[in-house]
Amino acid sequence: MLTTRELQDEIIRLKKEKDVCILVHAYQSHDIWEVADYVGDSYGLSVKAAESTASTVIMCGVRFMAETVKILSPDKKVILSNSQAECPMADQMDAEMISQMKVKLPDYAVACYINTSSELKTVCDACVTSSSAVKIIKNMDAKNIIFVPDCNLGEWVANQVPEKNIKLVNGGCPTHVRLSPKDVEAVKALHPNAKVAVHPECRPEVAALADYVGSTTGIMDYCRNSEDKEFIIGTENSIVQHLQFECTDKNFYPVSRDCVCHNMKLTTLPDVYQCLLGTGGEVIDLDDDTRIKAKACIDTMLSLG
Repeated sequence: MLTTRELQDEIIRLKKEKDVCILVHAYQSHDIWEVADYVGDSYGLSVKAAESTASTVIMCGVRFMAETVKILSPDKKVILSNSQAECPMADQMDAEMISQMKVKLPDYAVACYINTSSELKTVCDACVTSSSAVKIIKNMDAKNIIFVPDCNLGEWVANQVPEKNIKLVNGGCPTHVRLSPKDVEAVKALHPNAKVAVHPECRPEVAALADYVGSTTGIMDYCRNSEDKEFIIGTENSIVQHLQFECTDKNFYPVSRDCVCHNMKLTTLPDVYQCLLGTGGEVIDLDDDTRIKAKACIDTMLSLG
C-alpha cells in the first residue's frame, strides 16, 4: 500500500522514464495537480501537448479534451486517464443535427464551443473557448452565427457583440446551470465583503450578480491579482480548493456545494498510475478525415484570435 506522496513520487519517476507528458485540467483534484507537467483549461492544455517533446500524453480530464489533444498532436500517443470521463455538454448535439440546421439556415456560420466532440467540430466554421469567444465572434466575417452548444455562454457573448445576429441552441453545462441567484445571495449574505467571480456557463441571472465573469483560468487570475481578501466562486468547486492552496492569505467560498462535475471527479491518482503502467486509461484514436476536418475550425479560431 502506497501513501499519496509515495504514489505521486512513483508517477513522477515513471513519466520521466517513459517519456510521458501529464496534462491536468483545472477541475481535477489537487493531488493530481501535483504530478502534472501542465495544468490549465482544455485548449491551453492541447497547445502545451503540441509543444511538448514527449511521445505520449496522458489527459486528466474528459473525452473531448483528449480528442482535442489528438487533433493537434496526431503523431503522439494520447491516453484519456479514465475512459468513463465524458462531458455531458459535448454529447448534447451531434454533427447530423448541426448539418441539418445549416441546411435550414444557409446564411448562418456555426461557431462551436471547444466543449464539443471532434465529430461535431467537423461541421463547424470556427471553434471558441470561454476566454476567446467574444474576440472570435467579433472577428468572424459572418453577421449571422449559430452558437453551440452552451446557450448561457452564447448569451453572454451575444450581449457583448450586439453587432452580430447570434442564434442560440438549447444546450449547456449541467454543473454550472445548477447555480441560482438564490445561491449567490445566500453566500453573499454570509460574506458581504466577498467579491463574486463566476463562469459564463452559469445562467445569465447568476452572471448578472457577479463582480467578474470569465473562464476558469480567468477567475483564478482575477482572485490572485485582486487586493480583496474574500471571494465567492461560481465554477466547479475544485477551484475553491486550488485557490485556497495558492492564496493562503485569502478566503474562498463556493456558490453551492452542488457545483461538482462528477465526470471530472472520476479520474483518480491511481488512474494516472495505471496509465503509466499500461494497464489503465483509453488510447484515443481519430481517423484522418475527422481529425483534419475538426482541426479546420480550431485553425480558424487561431487565425481570428
